[in-house]
Amino acid sequence: MDFLARRFAELIAGNMVFSDNYGNAMKKWRNIFDVSQKELAERLNITPSVISDYESNRRKSPGMAFIKKVVETLIEIDRERGWKTLSRYKELIGVEFDVIIDLNEYSSPMSSGVLADHVDGSLITDFGRNVMGHTVVDSLRAILEMSSYDFYRLFGLTSERALVFTKVTTGRSPLVAVRVANLKPSVIVLNPINGGNVDKLAIKIAEIEGIDLIVTEIDEEELISRLRNLEV
Repeated sequence: MDFLARRFAELIAGNMVFSDNYGNAMKKWRNIFDVSQKELAERLNITPSVISDYESNRRKSPGMAFIKKVVETLIEIDRERGWKTLSRYKELIGVEFDVIIDLNEYSSPMSSGVLADHVDGSLITDFGRNVMGHTVVDSLRAILEMSSYDFYRLFGLTSERALVFTKVTTGRSPLVAVRVANLKPSVIVLNPINGGNVDKLAIKIAEIEGIDLIVTEIDEEELISRLRNLEV
């Protein structure tokens, strides 16, 4: 696991350094590791307001040395917790992390109907599927940058999960990508859909594959926040 931890740390640090918004990247990874600003600040021997300022882009880029300390601290906390986060991401080593917005595994199954309610979504197709986790991806980056093998690895620990595609206009491209993949998710969440009109081909693919299709129009940041706060 130590080799994976080093590789993981390098990828996260690179993601923060080269991100268009270093503050958002830092916040994303802190949340993925489920570490509060207070805990991270205490480990770094600084005040929580410093972390908040960096994540809100109120301070200039912290520099490589500070980012290295942040990443090392997140990895060390994860080690102490029994590799809770790294165990979820180990299959994704090598995937472009800008594609992945959030990923989580659930301790018990969640029905697509409950998930739809939680994100203020509408079930377009309903086969009564359950999920044991979710992966939130930037649909534009996923389609343009990911190989078919990378797409397969988005499933994380189980295919019984929800693939949540953001920055969606009609839903056709994500569903076509799923159609040609060997593994199929139980649920697909599209966010948003312009005017609420899902592409007819996208719906047909969901019906053929037996996938529960959810559409939600809530703000992307709110969507991610609700998914991260799921109590399952």
